[in-house]
Amino acid sequence: MKKILKGILYLILVLVVVLIIGAAFINFSGLPTYKVEMPENLKNLHVKIDSSTVARGERMASMLCIKCHMGEGNKLIGKHVDDLPKEFGTIYSYNITQDKEAGIGNWTDGEIIYLLKTGIKRDGSYAPPYMPKFPLMADEDIEAIVAWLRSDRPNVQASKEKQAINQPNFLVKFLCRVAMKPLPLQKSPILSPDSNNAVALGKYLSTGALGCFQCHSQDFKTNNEIEPEKSIGFFGGGNPMLDMDGNLVPSQNITFDKTSGIGNYSEDDFLRILKEGKRPDGTSTRYPMEPYSVLSDNEIKAIYAYLKTVPTLTNKN
Repeated sequence: MKKILKGILYLILVLVVVLIIGAAFINFSGLPTYKVEMPENLKNLHVKIDSSTVARGERMASMLCIKCHMGEGNKLIGKHVDDLPKEFGTIYSYNITQDKEAGIGNWTDGEIIYLLKTGIKRDGSYAPPYMPKFPLMADEDIEAIVAWLRSDRPNVQASKEKQAINQPNFLVKFLCRVAMKPLPLQKSPILSPDSNNAVALGKYLSTGALGCFQCHSQDFKTNNEIEPEKSIGFFGGGNPMLDMDGNLVPSQNITFDKTSGIGNYSEDDFLRILKEGKRPDGTSTRYPMEPYSVLSDNEIKAIYAYLKTVPTLTNKN
């Protein structure tokens, strides 16, 4: 019996030592790197830059990029990210102006898209979970964002301003080693949906383009970015998010549950909450939920039509 107990204690000791060594390795080795495997079509890609494509990209960027990357002087020089949990460490968004040293002026069009789709940077380093990825965004939209980044718009012009070096903590490094991995690059072209098919358009906007499900499902850690419908608590809300003061603001259930979701919202109610940030009872939405004033009425109605098809969940926040 004593030999058995000694054996068990020895195994426990060995496991503890292995865990300590593993934790130390993860903590000191930093974020993982991966092989950059861009297909030829991305390596040789040069996006079309014309007024309509740039305008389309600027519109997408206003909903996805500008809020996080806009720094002083209305330039996309990056800034400290205030609304991340302190458990992530000290995090800054990057300079994405056209500067060739401080920004992304030396990146190719394909390298930008490869990062946005997979999370792998041109040097193989991995962009952690707080950098959104868009694996299901239509080629037309993601190329338009690149066109905007290459454009003559004032806020993307070269700036040598640099942010402090990010200091992700052990939790981020651990998640990036064991849970959060680069996303596979879709091999087939991703086409924009038929704008006359409300449900298809709404699905694309809320899962592929704007990623509404990311915030409005149960938790970022259990979201499925390749098959969004498999995310735990899909559109049922409850994701623990923060406002700018660090206060907890769980995301809203936006399934059509009548008790805790938006089952009692009319189409006009939904239009108003997305356009103006006003609920049916007259109260305002709270940060991080902000109005999407650039969305057209047709697009908002399409999202409403799609959400009506999503299985309802009861989740009072």
